[in-house]
Amino acid sequence: MNFDQLFDSFKETHVLIIGDVMLDTYWWGNVDRISPEAPVPVVEVRHKECRVGGAANVALNTASLGARTGIISVIGNDADGQTLLGLMKEQSIDTSFVIQSSDRITTNKMRVMSRNQQMMRLDSEITTDIDPTLEEALIKNVETYINTYRPSVVIFEDYNKGVLTSNTIEKLIDLCNKHQIISAVDPKKKNFLSYKNVTLFKPNLKEVKEGLNMIVEEVDLKKMQDIHHVLHEILQHHISLITLSEKGVFYQDQQNSSIIPTHVRKIADVSGAGDTVIAVVSLVMAVTKQIQLAAEMANIAGGLVCESVGTVAIEKEKLLVECKRLLNSQVVSD
Repeated sequence: MNFDQLFDSFKETHVLIIGDVMLDTYWWGNVDRISPEAPVPVVEVRHKECRVGGAANVALNTASLGARTGIISVIGNDADGQTLLGLMKEQSIDTSFVIQSSDRITTNKMRVMSRNQQMMRLDSEITTDIDPTLEEALIKNVETYINTYRPSVVIFEDYNKGVLTSNTIEKLIDLCNKHQIISAVDPKKKNFLSYKNVTLFKPNLKEVKEGLNMIVEEVDLKKMQDIHHVLHEILQHHISLITLSEKGVFYQDQQNSSIIPTHVRKIADVSGAGDTVIAVVSLVMAVTKQIQLAAEMANIAGGLVCESVGTVAIEKEKLLVECKRLLNSQVVSD
C-alpha cells in the first residue's frame, strides 16, 4: 500500500457528519486541600480550555486528516453554541448548515481536572428529540448539502441527544442510498436498531450487548460472526465494525471477517477514541472501498488518540508514520 498516496487523496474527499455536537470544557487546576464546607477536594483552577466533542470531534478528525468536512446538527442559540461554531470554523469545518434554535441549548460537558485526572463532570444539555419543524429543517439542509457538494461518505454520529430521531434517520439513509453515498453509523442505545440499510454499522461491544440485550462472555471470532448475523437480520447493512476495547476491532462484510488486535500503547484516556475510529474507517472506505485496510488503520488511530488526555483529533503525520511502520511491515512478514 502506498500510504503517502492514500493520505494525499484525503484532501480530495468530501465528508458530511450528521448528529449530536457538543462542547467539551476543561477546567485544569491543583488540589492541595479538602474544603472546610464539605468533604470534597478544592481545585484551584489555573487554566480553562474548550474543545469540540461528539459529532464535532468526528468532524475534527476527518478535517485533521485533510478531508473536506461539513457538519449538520441542531444547537442552542447561546454563547456555548457560538464558541462551538467558532472552534469548528478554526479547523476549516463547514458549519454553514448547522441550525441554531432558541428552543434548545448547546450540550456542554464541563470537566474539572487535576493531575490529568477527572475530579468531576457537569453536563448541561437537552436530550429530548428535536420537534418536527427542526426535523424538517435538518433534512432539508442535508438534501441541499448533498446536492451541492456530493460527499463521498455521510457519517451518522448519534449520542442520544435528540438530533437524530427515528424519522430523520430513515429519511436520511434513504437519501444516501438514493445518491449512492456510503453511510456509516456510530450508534447509541436509543436508536440502535433504527439504522436499517446503511453501509457500515460501528457500535462498541457494550452497545451491542445493550442494543441486542445479549450476554457476551467470551470474545472470539465465532461469537462476533454470530453477532454480525443477528445485526444483519435486523438492519440489512453491508458491514459491521465492532470495537472491542483492549481486544481490538472486529469487522465483517459479505465475504470476510476478522478480529484485528490492538497495538501496545501507553493509555492515558479513552475519551473520543470511538470518534476517531468512525472518522478514519469512513474516510478510508470512501477512498479505497477496502474494509480490512480501513479497519486496520482505524484500529491504529484509535490507539494513538488514547495516549493523550481528553478528546483530541488524530494527527495526520503520526498516523501516516504508524501505518507505514505497522501495516507495511505486516505485509512483508506475511
